[in-house]
Formats: sequence, structure tokens, C-alpha cells
Amino acid sequence: MTLATKTIVGTITATLLTTASVMTLDAQAQAQDVQAHQRLIPIESSKTTEHSVEIRGETVDYTATAGTLPVWNDEGKPTATLFYTYYKREDIDNREKRPIVYSFNGGPGSASVWMHLAYTGPKVLKLSDEGYPIQPYGVQDNPHSILDVADIVFINPVNTGYSRVLPNENGEMPSRDEQQKMFFGVNSDVKYLAEWMNTFTSRYNRWRSPKFLIGESYGTTRVSGLAHALQNQQWMYLNGVVLVSPTELGIERSGPVEEANRLPYYAAAAWYHDALPSDLQSKDLLDVLDEAETYTLNEYLPALAKGASLTHQQREQIASQVARYSGLSEEAVLSNNLAPSTWYFWKELLRDRDRTIGRLDSRYLGIDGRRAGDGPDYNAELTSWLHSFTPAINYYLREELGYKTDVKYNMFGPVHPWDRSNNNTGEQLREAMAANPYLNVMVQAGYFDGATNYFDAKYTTWQLDRSKLMQDRISFKGYRSGHMMYLRRPDLQKSNEDLREFILNALPEDGEPAQYK
Repeated sequence: MTLATKTIVGTITATLLTTASVMTLDAQAQAQDVQAHQRLIPIESSKTTEHSVEIRGETVDYTATAGTLPVWNDEGKPTATLFYTYYKREDIDNREKRPIVYSFNGGPGSASVWMHLAYTGPKVLKLSDEGYPIQPYGVQDNPHSILDVADIVFINPVNTGYSRVLPNENGEMPSRDEQQKMFFGVNSDVKYLAEWMNTFTSRYNRWRSPKFLIGESYGTTRVSGLAHALQNQQWMYLNGVVLVSPTELGIERSGPVEEANRLPYYAAAAWYHDALPSDLQSKDLLDVLDEAETYTLNEYLPALAKGASLTHQQREQIASQVARYSGLSEEAVLSNNLAPSTWYFWKELLRDRDRTIGRLDSRYLGIDGRRAGDGPDYNAELTSWLHSFTPAINYYLREELGYKTDVKYNMFGPVHPWDRSNNNTGEQLREAMAANPYLNVMVQAGYFDGATNYFDAKYTTWQLDRSKLMQDRISFKGYRSGHMMYLRRPDLQKSNEDLREFILNALPEDGEPAQYK
């Protein structure tokens, strides 16, 4: 090879190497550009803004902090990040005496948006007085918020709101099975949330504050388990747990008990829609419910337990009374073996008016494609709520709280299949109460809720403490609305007032020891 040839080859080689280097740099730049534009939520972030609101005639200055904090595994590595919104009243000199409320919604798979923007927070949706959406969508001051007596943090479990599972140190997402074991089940949910609450409480210096949990729907399962896990795993003791529209908490009520417990709710829904006999319809709702509850416990439940051993005459008598309290026909009751299902009830009650009634709130009406059928085409109340909540939370977090991200706010997130095995949360709540003389429980339920009906909620309180040794620390409050009883303006005021009273009454006197006598 001549010198000239070597020079040409060397030049070509150098050119190829240079070109390869440029291509590598371009690829790296492109990769960095792609990463920079990925739709990811920061593992840790916060944005704090200042506000004021008038509550019960008093001006309350507060800060709102929207942000994310990590969930860590046992090795101290981040596995998820949770989005929260923390409201803190500012004119407080003695923060260790200031109560803090940790708020959870349910689903499982639901964001914290519902109680955040409609119940306890300083802002509520723009709705009609009965809870129907109004355009333009948005929020307004909540003059009934509990922020005057307690700070509040609204917490979004994994895959709800902006909360997300994180990739591992190799950039790989855990498999679906691995995610379920870590996050998506009764017990795994409680375990990681208790750890996260420890982090939050430390970061914001709230260890000395009186602490309360509030959960709605499946959130009641969550906070019942958390009351136990916080005490036994985090050594964090509570003053109160509030169960809003509670689930069964692992307390068995299948068969005749489940079937019979529906009747008082049926009576409430029928009364609201003027579908009861005139003598019942003329009475106040609570008087009707007293009658229906007495009949349910003393006659209906024993009759369903007897099943096929009932005589023809007994069946006819039961059908007549169930029809009387439910607003259904005797034929409808008999054709359903004396125990019409809730789905059938939602379709049948107003079938002759060409309307269905809502599941979570039976005040709401729907229209089906045909009069025939055994259940409604859709949940009338849920479509109404999503109308107003979805635009409001997206606008509110970005424009009023200044927290901006391209990550989608999951009203309902991908958390299924959910592992419901080994649900002992009711018993865990009882154990937490027994071990902690400071711990009080309040149940709140709407009379027109057909999903987690109010009489089931009463039944749960009866079974929660069968010894009757702690009944003075368990209370029940009912409202003339549905699952989210606070959407109806009169009940927004009443339920917040009940909650405010519960919090203040659960605070011990100065020097009062946590001691049984």
C-alpha cells in the first residue's frame, strides 16, 4: 500500500469514526430529549400557596401545599410516589395541640377528589342545593369546612390522582403481579400507606398533634386497617376514626342478614319518590325508618332465615309487608322469593314512570333504553358527579394551587384485580380502640345510599363491639341524602358540624391520661 493509499484509507476511517461519533451523540441527545418529554410525576415535589376563607363567620388564613412524597420499600428504595394536598391554618401558635385529619376516599381505585372538593376542604364544587352539576364548572368557598378546627391532608393512593408506581433502579416497571403484592389489596394497601403517613407526619412535624382518619366507602376499610397498623407498626396513636358510608369491614353479613338489611333503605328511597302507601308517605322519613327497622329485625330477618319452611300464608303476609315498606308490588316481592335485589329495586320502583333510580344516591333519576329489564342501564348519580368533579379538580390544582403536570389525574385508577382476602379490618379497628382509650369512632351515612346502605352501617357498629364495653365511643349520624351525603347543601353543613363536634369532643382534657378505670 502506497503512502497516498494509506492517507486516503486513514481519512476515510477517520471520517467514518467521526460520523459514528456524531450519530452516537445525536442518539444520546434524542434519548435525553425523549426522557425530558416523558409524562412523569416527580418523586418529590411541592407547591405552596396562600389563601383565606370565611368559615362560620370567621376569616381563616391558610396555606395549601400540593405535592408528592415517595413510598419506600424495606430496602429504602422508592417504589411509588403519592400525590397529596395539605391544608394548614396559619394563625396557630401551638401546632402540637392542633388536630390533623388524614383523608382517604375509596373505590378501591378512587382519587381523594370527592371529599376534597365537596366535603371537608376549604373549597367545594359549584352545585345546585340538591347536588346536581352547574356549568361553568368550578369551585367556591366552603363556609362549613372543618379547617377552622383541624388541618387536613387529602391523600391519593397508588395509581389514583397523580400518584404512580415507579420503575426500579434498572428503569423497569414491576410486573402486574408484583404491583398487586406491593399495593393493590386490603392488607398491602394498609401497609404501604401506614409507612407513607409516617414519612408525611415526620416531614411536616405533626407527631405531637392529635390525629384523625376519615375514609369514605372503601376508604372505611382502609382507615379501619390503618388505625391498627399505625398503632402496631408505626407506633402512631389516633384520637378518632370517621367512617363515611362504610363497607362491611370484613364483618360477615351474607345470606338473610344481607337481604333483610336492604329493606329500611328501600323504604327511604320509596318515601323520597312518593311511592309508599299514603299512611306511610304522610309521615316523616325518620318515623318511617323506625317502623321499617323494627319490622326488619323482628319479623323480616327471621322469615328469610326460615326460607322454604314458611307456609304459603306466611309468605303472603311477608310479601304484603315488604311491599308496603319498599314501594314494590306484592307480585314483585313474591317473584323474587321475598328478597328483591338492589339492582332489581333500582329498575322496578319507578318502572311505571319510565325512570330508574341511582345506586349511590337514589334521589337521582335515569332513563333506560327500554322499560323491561332487571337493572338500570347506567348509574344515574355517578354520571352526574363525574360531570362536575373532573373539570373542577383539574382546573383547581393547576390554576388555584399552581401544581402543574401533564400527568393525567386519575379519578379512577388501574388497581384491579384487588386482593380482598384476609379482610379483618373491622376486628382490627376494635383492637385499636381497645388498646387506645383515646380512640373514638363516628359513622356517617346517607339514608338514600343503595350501595353501602345506612342500615348496614348501623349493623356494622353493632357488630364492631359486641361486648358493648366501648359503645360510648361509637356514634352514628344519618343524613337525608346518599353515599356522598355532603353534596346536598343542608347536609354539607350538618355533616361538617357533626365532624367538627366529633373532633373537639375526642380531644382529651389537659392532663387527662389514656387510662381505663
